[in-house]
Amino acid sequence: MEPRDVRAAGAVVTRKGGEVLLVHRPKYDDWSFPKGKLDPGEHAVTAAVREVAEETGLDVRLGPVLAPQRYRMSNGRWKSVAYWTARVVGNDDVARYRPNAEIDAVEWVPWKDVGERLTYSYDRDTLAEARPLRRRTRALVVLRHGKARSRGAWRKDDRLRPLVRLGETQAQRLVPLLAAFDVTVAHTSSSTRCVQTVTPHAEVTGWPLKLYDELSEEDASTEGVVDLVDSILDGDPSSAGGAVLCTHRPVLPTVLDALQVPDVELEPGAMLVAHHRKGRVVATQVVEP
Repeated sequence: MEPRDVRAAGAVVTRKGGEVLLVHRPKYDDWSFPKGKLDPGEHAVTAAVREVAEETGLDVRLGPVLAPQRYRMSNGRWKSVAYWTARVVGNDDVARYRPNAEIDAVEWVPWKDVGERLTYSYDRDTLAEARPLRRRTRALVVLRHGKARSRGAWRKDDRLRPLVRLGETQAQRLVPLLAAFDVTVAHTSSSTRCVQTVTPHAEVTGWPLKLYDELSEEDASTEGVVDLVDSILDGDPSSAGGAVLCTHRPVLPTVLDALQVPDVELEPGAMLVAHHRKGRVVATQVVEP
């Protein structure tokens, strides 16, 4: 039986002025994008942010997803690399980077020179895909609440139906995923299972948590959902942060229709990340829990 692919994640990090972040590995004498293998049990989204930080010293937030790379390594095994576009949060100066045995140089390279600097043809393909997506966007994460107690076994008001232990675990694991997309505010149904899903992120980060009856199964209306989605898309342009909107399966089609994106089925704890710019969604990705 063929061994499983080695899984890795990374990012094409860009900055204003038209430059791309590249790293040099002395072991292979190659120039590439920052990337690295997933830790056991780690989500690729989290790994991409972590690897960029470890290899460059820079903290990034992810933009639109790119096509994955898959290639054969020198030992004969296959490697699959998940990639996103990304922007630096805070200082993007790499002048103080300390070279080490794994990465001995980190440089911002102008777009016109990146293709020649990159060692591998598959990285040049990824660069070409990233170029039209390099403009800054904000993320609106449409989230279905985590796994909740069964409706049939719950005798009280359904608004009070809580998460089960699996749902609580999903909520905890959402914290770094939402942070990776720069979520700085949570808009959630006022029902308990939705509030519990986004509360860990609010508690860890300190970002605000806003409750809405109009996102609940009982009180949702097309007008209320559309107004809320429009207000998020048309939010303060000076604020670079993203948002999460947590709701229920029956309400999701209305949310996605308001975003003017195709309907998708989201499992409990799964999310659709909609990257938008100037009130228009430019890219989407489904992220499983």
